[in-house]
Amino acid sequence: MRILVLYAHPDPESYVAALHRRVVATLAARGHEVDDCDLYAEGFDPVLSLAERRGYHAIPANRAPVEAYVERLERAQGLVLVNPVWNFGFPAILKGFLDRVFLPGVSFRIENGRVAPNLSNIRLLVSVTTYGAARWRAFLMGDPPRRCVTRMLRVLAAPGARTHYLAHYDMNNATAHSRGAFLERVERTLASV
Repeated sequence: MRILVLYAHPDPESYVAALHRRVVATLAARGHEVDDCDLYAEGFDPVLSLAERRGYHAIPANRAPVEAYVERLERAQGLVLVNPVWNFGFPAILKGFLDRVFLPGVSFRIENGRVAPNLSNIRLLVSVTTYGAARWRAFLMGDPPRRCVTRMLRVLAAPGARTHYLAHYDMNNATAHSRGAFLERVERTLASV
């Protein structure tokens, strides 16, 4: 399977970087073709320009500013997000990727005034993430990243797409044991896809 890994963390020595390395290594070891998209290393610009916003619904011209990323998304059969949760949301660079690349005509289409999914090529959707807060606090805040992945992105993917949301909560109180156990959980889950 061709899998696009979207990685969003600026520090190569972070725990999220270790998760990213484990994700890529596990998928490659299972024989998947991995397109490793490190948004920071690639210098992805998350800012939606005025011209892009005004041309948002102009299909297919709307994809021109991010054509290379659109092509990578359209070639993928699986999508894996690896990122921290900051302020109960995605890092700005990842949110910007969703805003700029998940366009009308790319991730969805509008038919008779209704939104219809357009990423039928995505048969696997995985999120590997960390939260500074405890699970109960994220729950009280509505856990927007979880909802985005398991609802919005899931709806845009192929019907029946396998979806996994893997989160290490309470990183502010994490131990070497909890971090190691989560790395193993990520590897076990990805080894089964």
